[in-house]
Amino acid sequence: MLASLSLVVACTSRPSAVEENRLTYLEPIFFATLYPPAAGFYPNGGVVNNITDRLLYQDPETLELSPWIATSLPEINEDATEFTFDIRTDVTYSDGTPLTAENVVANFDLYGLGDSDRVLTSSEQITNYERGEVIDEDTVRFHFSAPAPGFAQATSSINAGLLSDGTLALANDGFAPGNATGVIGSGPFVIESEQLGTRLRLAAREDYDWAPPTHPHQGRARVDAIDFILASEESVRVGGLIAGQADIARQVEAPVERHLQEQGLNVIWHGTNGVNNSLSFRFMHPHLQDIRMRQALIHGIDRDEIMHTLFSDSYVQATSAIAHTALGYKEQPGAYEYDPARAQQLLDELGWELGGDGIRTRDGERLSFTINEAVPQPRSREVVTKVQEHLRRIGVEIHLNPGDNATQNADSLDWNTIQIRHTMVGRADYDVIKSMWHSENRNELLNGDKTTGEIHDPVLEDMLGQIAALPTEAERAEMTRRVQDYLTEQAYILPLFEEPQVFGVAPYVHGFQPESIGRPSFYGVWLEDTDENTTDTAGEEQ
Repeated sequence: MLASLSLVVACTSRPSAVEENRLTYLEPIFFATLYPPAAGFYPNGGVVNNITDRLLYQDPETLELSPWIATSLPEINEDATEFTFDIRTDVTYSDGTPLTAENVVANFDLYGLGDSDRVLTSSEQITNYERGEVIDEDTVRFHFSAPAPGFAQATSSINAGLLSDGTLALANDGFAPGNATGVIGSGPFVIESEQLGTRLRLAAREDYDWAPPTHPHQGRARVDAIDFILASEESVRVGGLIAGQADIARQVEAPVERHLQEQGLNVIWHGTNGVNNSLSFRFMHPHLQDIRMRQALIHGIDRDEIMHTLFSDSYVQATSAIAHTALGYKEQPGAYEYDPARAQQLLDELGWELGGDGIRTRDGERLSFTINEAVPQPRSREVVTKVQEHLRRIGVEIHLNPGDNATQNADSLDWNTIQIRHTMVGRADYDVIKSMWHSENRNELLNGDKTTGEIHDPVLEDMLGQIAALPTEAERAEMTRRVQDYLTEQAYILPLFEEPQVFGVAPYVHGFQPESIGRPSFYGVWLEDTDENTTDTAGEEQ
């Protein structure tokens, strides 16, 4: 859902950006790679989304699929192991090379299989991939070793952005910071210049004329250029917007939303339509193996207080593992209620006794857990601090694991380091729940032991696998509902909120709409300053 939450009371000065037709976009974290299968990381996806096209287009609001580089929706065989696409023959990459059937197959052979020699991973969104086949100059077919019903949607995602033959030949470091201008897509913008770690300039392609037919804008992008600028401090992003030195900023935190509105700026948010911002309890850790411990932690955390004190109306409290707008959603009524008395009773049953400092002990060991700081997620440090406060009331000690995103990801591979994982995944497809918890994907519960290959909960693993393999939508939806029930029954997770992407937007910026999982899309944006103020109804759906 895309919503505007602002009252425009113009106080920002008319910026030079309008006259120059150039947009300045402030990003709190700079991109780490422009390899499309890694575009789920917000800063990566924000760039990849604007320089690449996809076979299909997913409407950001209805989530319906429609043609883009493909001229129609694919033909799919009965068991969803073959997908046949007709493709356009008039598309070129920004280096002038043509987008051909052979090139499309080469893209998906890389994304579906990866290349370990070049340290390029396969896409978590493409399962059971076997090979691509060129049928003729405008027809390609993809073959799968088992049903892959999520593939059509996968071809619409930023993780399947199409790249030129030259770019597909790059190794992992060719997609890294410092090499951005060498990443060539067929999208409406091209990377014109890069200042390592601090700035990217995207320039509009003059000859771009193959937007999705359902997109409200066609032809060349309306703005001439976009400057992506690193502004890690929120005060810098907010100050830049208010001073008219920037036009859009990502990750506007909840406490400053109203301040921006009062200063005449728009606040726009878009849900990520996938797995909610959640805590995953690594249930194989000795202190978490008993379901009563996991239940105690769930009942000991006051989600209402977290939402009330840390977040705004842009954030919807979670009612299941996935967002209410996600495919296959099923509400879990009453599952996550705050009940500290019940929590303490469960801990008493487990033999954990309150110590003199208020922390429970058993057999001389403190009841203590560590939660990672989810660097890309909004207000993660503050969320963990609130969790610390709540759980200390029932005698549980919580530590925050500090460090950058790479550190967090490395530490989270070991349940002795991180026992409770704070994260989320955005994708507008049934497979998103598999991406979060399956052993071959993000494995956030550490259900799969990478050293021994053991699966600790084969029931969960099997259900997650079926979501990506059942051939019909009805079957996938039903299995997704069953997984949500199972996660609740086993007390494996505590969903917190449906994570949005929140942007501060200057009032002279029009047509800005994030794509289906909230990454910025600048293709339809135009800049126009007017003397008249406009007022948007708070919470109005756009």
